[in-house]
Amino acid sequence: MPDAEEREFSPGVNAIFDVVARLRAPDGCPWDREQTHESLRPYLLEETYELLEAIDSGDDAKIMEELGDLLLQVAMHAEIAASESRFDAAQVSEAVAAKMVARHPHVFGSTKVANADDVLRNWEYQKAHEARKAGREEESVVDRVPVTLPALAWTLGLQKRAARVGFDFASPVDTAEAVAEEARELSGAADARQAFEEMGDLLFAVVSLARRLKVNPEDALRVAGQRFRKRFAQTEAGLRKDGVTFSELDSDEQAKRWDETS
Repeated sequence: MPDAEEREFSPGVNAIFDVVARLRAPDGCPWDREQTHESLRPYLLEETYELLEAIDSGDDAKIMEELGDLLLQVAMHAEIAASESRFDAAQVSEAVAAKMVARHPHVFGSTKVANADDVLRNWEYQKAHEARKAGREEESVVDRVPVTLPALAWTLGLQKRAARVGFDFASPVDTAEAVAEEARELSGAADARQAFEEMGDLLFAVVSLARRLKVNPEDALRVAGQRFRKRFAQTEAGLRKDGVTFSELDSDEQAKRWDETS
């Protein structure tokens, strides 16, 4: 048997699937052979977030690397299923290809669309048709948004799907007015429970405004956090150089030092 360095695998996309099959073979890697769909959950989530971070960086080499790590997770899950005679990688690929063809009748069929909004409406129609065929007649469009998503992404998904079937504010101006109204209700909250509920309503309205302005709230908040982190660290470094801390400054002095940081 050739050494690992001498072993040849299929070229292109199939290469990682061949590698994973070898790792999970009877004489493969003990760790990889022990993995299950459940045990790999944290790695799948971690690799997804690392890919998002790479995309934010704009570094093509890093994006390619993280896409590879995510593809590795796909290969692992497919191989686990294949080892249990449930399905294999080819079936995964064929199923998603068939689904994409069915959901793009304007590309693979005769359906006409005017713009991207028409595409999204057709997408929801097709998903509803698939749900009915699968016996899920009572499924709502909002039921298709995974509840395991981070709160901002989950809320955005709920709103997008509701909007695709016609439930939405009339305009961004109306949406902005809703944000202002929720802020007023929050400021007038009588107790902690009401403040909790009103804060949720305000955040929901902010997500709606971001959506109407075609801004991803998750990305916008992340970038704002990055700006804050950088500026705070710079301000803190300046204070440290002068031998003082934030807690030793009053609010006016803190604001002055903050404004001095570019």
